[in-house]
Amino acid sequence: MIRKYFGTDGIRGKVGIAPITPDFVMRLGYAAGQVLAQTEFGTLPEPNRPTVLIGKDTRISGYMLEAALQSGFAAAGVDVVLAGPMPTPAIAYLTRALRLNAGVVISASHNPYDDNGIKFFSAQGTKLPDAIEYEIEAALERPLKCVSSEHLGRARRLDDAPGRYIEFCKSSFPNEFDLRGLKIVVDCAHGAAYHIAPHVFHELGAEVVAIGNQPDGMNINDKVGATDTAALSQAVQYHHADIGIALDGDADRLMMADSTGRIYNGDELLYLITQDRLTQGCLSGVVGTLMTNMALEIAFEALGVPFARAKVGDRYILELLRERRWILGGEGSGHLLCLDKHSTGDGIISALQVLSALRRHDKTLPDFFAGITMFPQSLINVRVADGTNWQTNSALMYEIERVEEELGKNGRVLIRTSGTEPLIRVMVEARTEQTAMQMAQRLAAHLMPG
Repeated sequence: MIRKYFGTDGIRGKVGIAPITPDFVMRLGYAAGQVLAQTEFGTLPEPNRPTVLIGKDTRISGYMLEAALQSGFAAAGVDVVLAGPMPTPAIAYLTRALRLNAGVVISASHNPYDDNGIKFFSAQGTKLPDAIEYEIEAALERPLKCVSSEHLGRARRLDDAPGRYIEFCKSSFPNEFDLRGLKIVVDCAHGAAYHIAPHVFHELGAEVVAIGNQPDGMNINDKVGATDTAALSQAVQYHHADIGIALDGDADRLMMADSTGRIYNGDELLYLITQDRLTQGCLSGVVGTLMTNMALEIAFEALGVPFARAKVGDRYILELLRERRWILGGEGSGHLLCLDKHSTGDGIISALQVLSALRRHDKTLPDFFAGITMFPQSLINVRVADGTNWQTNSALMYEIERVEEELGKNGRVLIRTSGTEPLIRVMVEARTEQTAMQMAQRLAAHLMPG
């Protein structure tokens, strides 16, 4: 089946343009409420009817979409708990901790402020299965029929949501360690963790310099955060910090910097956490994605660590982890999953796993990367018309064959369609940066108009 609205990470788009409009989002809340009522409880009256938790990031459009979602759920007879601005993984945790039936996050993650989106979590704090998303899409095609007044949903606010989540994050850090003596720059991307992340690291003992912590509704991800790490690198050097942490707008991605301002991406942090877990004897295997750097695959083989690649996207990493019954996975963009700590990717908790490894082994970030050199990757995003199928481009397919033949075992090509934007992503990995860039440009040229 082909999903009409749901992509790899919920429903996302430009605010004011379908489907990110108030009327659609109200219908989405109603449709999701209907599916929840049937799936979880049947159509039972209060107090046994379903309850969902709604959180959001700091985009100005969140106010509008929150109201629309709340109306849709109420019309379906579903109660709502409003958490306000909270990281995506916080909603996953609180949904599970409060024994609610689903969690909903209003966020477009790393996208600009004028985008927004809706993503759902199950009662277990995991992304919804495809089958449930199909059911919601089918329900969207039916007319909205409000339940009778006595069965309308109610809404209340969860005032202590930040405090609950801060304590949860801290609980993932070993009791025998603290962060005293460390000066840490924390870049919150003017996003959902602005009032949470600095407190987590400070309460564990670190001296914290917070940046990207002044959201105004329109500056989320703007030259800050995990998708633009120049600000983090500069701040670490300026403040003579020991380490830097950058989150994205909804705080499920992580990038880090050492004391020189050198940035470490998700692939590198995954490798570090893998080494730490090996010494603890609690690692069965690691899941990466089609984009995971070849150097990791080679390094994992040398360490005797089983490694598997999933499709790009944290939901697919999670699916493969469950299938293999493994606990550790991630991707270069900064999504890291430690399933013994949380049910979903979490930037703050992932950072704490890195920091606990540094404490446990008394090492710095660079110490963990002696003997491994990452393959340079060149990634070009080509904006295309919706529905473009790059596999029907005969000139591109011929050029791919030529490039792969030239690379041999010293690199690889990956071309894929974005699941969240009208883009074709062209990635080439090679032994040298120049080779990777030149070959990526050769391939991307066949997708350019004219």
